[in-house]
Amino acid sequence: MGAKSRKVAVVGAGMVGSGCAYSMVNQSICDEIMIIDRTYDRALAQALDLSHCMDFTHTRTKVYPGTYADCSQMDVIIITAGANPKPGETRLSVLDASASITRDIVSSIMASGFDGIFVIAANPVDIVTYLVREISGLSRSKVIGTGTSIDSSRLKTLLSEVFSVDPRSVHGYALGEHGESQFVAWSHVTIGGKPLLHILRHHRERFSHVDLDDIAHKTKNAGWEIFTRKGFTQFGIGNALAYITRSILNNDGKIIAVSAVLEGEYGHRNVCVGVPAIIGSGGIQEVVELELTPEEHDKFDHSCQIIADNIRTITTV
Repeated sequence: MGAKSRKVAVVGAGMVGSGCAYSMVNQSICDEIMIIDRTYDRALAQALDLSHCMDFTHTRTKVYPGTYADCSQMDVIIITAGANPKPGETRLSVLDASASITRDIVSSIMASGFDGIFVIAANPVDIVTYLVREISGLSRSKVIGTGTSIDSSRLKTLLSEVFSVDPRSVHGYALGEHGESQFVAWSHVTIGGKPLLHILRHHRERFSHVDLDDIAHKTKNAGWEIFTRKGFTQFGIGNALAYITRSILNNDGKIIAVSAVLEGEYGHRNVCVGVPAIIGSGGIQEVVELELTPEEHDKFDHSCQIIADNIRTITTV
């Protein structure tokens, strides 16, 4: 008798959803991917297109279109469907529209008997993730937003270019809102295990050109740099979703900066915000509580307040 199939549903067959599914197919992350979209023909077309990759991948992933009624047997459901901001708007500008879409999606999924793990990318992701948790009634461990995972990856890429190292040799996090109030926890950024602030202090002349405020600004605005030029982001966030899903299905225990509902960590409750967390087979196994500097803690508190204020503007049930 074979092992249990690992099944993932992707809700939203647009750029992010298709980018995520493509990443999972190429990385052989799961056995089955079900594509759900409000337009069935688009879900079918994406499934057919993805299935034509199989001759060129290491293993076969079954890809097919489906409906919310088919979600009961899924291990992970990835929600990418939501509203997109217009030029000049922020992610928070689409909150009402995204909340309405999310209510319909999650209610339909839960009606199927789903009891797996949600991974959410729809913006504003911190608030949408909180809403999914409220509607689903699932524990906080089973509701995970992409949060500042993509921002942390962008930070590492920017630093790798400045210091001429592999991005995977850079460790650190952007924390807080996946939005305007996010910040970089510079006190916890390391390169090759050495604290970045120590490197800058001990090699002042060599790295005198390094402007941390500018790097933090570029990190925050990297998504908009892409969005304003091609109208969407796809590959980075698609890989972030695949990375989180792989850590769940393989019980990898990766520490990833995700949107998690806080239950006293960092002095906050009932707010969902980007923080490092250990991700395994049960979802969020533990929120990693970093020892922030007073300035960083103030920035974290400010970001949490913005998210909490916006959570209060939506009716959750």
